Amino acid sequence: MAQGTLLYAQSGGVTAVINATAAGVIAEARARRIKVLAARNGILGALREDLIDTSKESAAAIAGLAQTPGGAFGSCRYKLKSLEQDRAKYERLLQVLQAHDVRYFLYNGGNDSADTAWKVSQLAREFGYPLTCIGVPKTIDNDLAVTDTCPGFGSAAKYTAVSVREAALDVQAMAETSTRVFIYEAMGRHAGWLAAAAGLAGQSPDDAPQIILFPERPYDEAEFLAQVDKVVKKVGWCVVVASEGIRDKDGKFVADAGGGKDAFGHTQLGGVASYLAGRVKDGLGYKVHWTLPDYLQRSARHVASKTDWEQAQAVGKAAVQYALKGMNAVMPVIQRTSSSPYRWKIVPAPLHKVANHEKKMPASFIRKDGYGITARAREYLAPLVRGEAPLAWDRDGLPRYVSLKNVPVKKKLPAWEG
Repeated sequence: MAQGTLLYAQSGGVTAVINATAAGVIAEARARRIKVLAARNGILGALREDLIDTSKESAAAIAGLAQTPGGAFGSCRYKLKSLEQDRAKYERLLQVLQAHDVRYFLYNGGNDSADTAWKVSQLAREFGYPLTCIGVPKTIDNDLAVTDTCPGFGSAAKYTAVSVREAALDVQAMAETSTRVFIYEAMGRHAGWLAAAAGLAGQSPDDAPQIILFPERPYDEAEFLAQVDKVVKKVGWCVVVASEGIRDKDGKFVADAGGGKDAFGHTQLGGVASYLAGRVKDGLGYKVHWTLPDYLQRSARHVASKTDWEQAQAVGKAAVQYALKGMNAVMPVIQRTSSSPYRWKIVPAPLHKVANHEKKMPASFIRKDGYGITARAREYLAPLVRGEAPLAWDRDGLPRYVSLKNVPVKKKLPAWEG
C-alpha cells in the first residue's frame, strides 16, 4: 500500500487550465487515499515550509477548480540553479519534504521546472530518501520538448485565433475611413507557436492575419513594410500578428524592453506591437491600431479549448499514477497517434530529455514567404483548439470560479533564511 504524502507545486506563468491539472492530481490522489499538500507560491512555498492541506477542500471545490483559471495555490518565477551552486536550497527543500513525510513530489511547470524536479530526484537519491519526482507539463508557449503539445497552449491558441478573427472583422468594417493596419502581439520568446495559431483565423492569404512575424525568421523592416503596403493596396487593410520574440538579422530582440532579466534569466520583452505600429505609421502613413493581450492570452478560461482542458486533467491524473508506481524522474507527456481523426494518449518521458530543451516550430510549418502558416501547421494546430471546455455561469452573466480555503499546514522546521 502506498505510504506518505504528495506535494504539488505550480511554477512560472499560469494558464487557463493549470488548475484543471491540479484538480486532476487531487482527485486521482484522493481516489487512491493519498494526502495532497500544495506549496503556496510554488517552489518558494516549499522552501519556506508554507504548505497547504488540500484535504480541507470539498469535492465540489476541487471540481470547480477544474473550471477556474489562474493558479489556485500561487505560482512563482524562481529558478534553482545547479546542485553545486544552490545546494543549501536543495537540502532545505529535502528537509521540508522529510518533515512532512512527502514521498511524491509533483512539479507543474515548463522547461526549468522539469530541470528542478530532475535535480531534486538526484539529491534524494544521494541522501537515500525514498522520493518519487514527477514533472507535470505546463506552458502556453508550447515549447516543451518530447510532448506533442503542452497543456495551456491549446486554450491560449484558441483565444489568439478567435481574437484575431474578431478584430479583423472590426478592421475590415472601418478600413475605408479609419484604421488600415492592426497589429496583434502574441507571446512567444523563442518559438512562434502562439503567433502561428493566429493563422487559424483565416483560410486564404488574403484573410487575416495576412502577415505573421515569427521568431524563427529574422525581422527585416524594409521587407516587412513593403509587405504591409502590398497587402493594404490589394485587400484594403492588413492584420499583422507579431511574436514578442522576433529578432533582427543580428539576433537582437526587436522588442527588448530594456528592463533587465527575469528570475529565469530571460530578457524582459514587451512592446513589439507598439514599435511596429510606429514604424508602419512613419514609413507608410497608414492609420494603425495595435494591441498587447499579454496576460489575457493565458487567463482566458471563458474561451478555453476542450482538447486542452481534457489533456490538462489527463497529465495530472497520470502524474499521480506514475508517482505511485515509483516511476521516478519522468513526465507524463502527450503523444499524438492520429491527426485525422485526432487521437492522443499520455506516455512517460524521462525528465532529463525535457529539462532545458526548447521545441521550436519546424520550418515546414512556416510558409515559404515567411509570413504565414502551411497546411501542415494547420493540420497540427487545428485539433488543439477544438471544442469548448465546460464552464458554469452565474446569474450575473459572469463565470463561476472558485476560491479555495488554502488552509496552512503547521510548520515543523525553523524559518528559512534564504
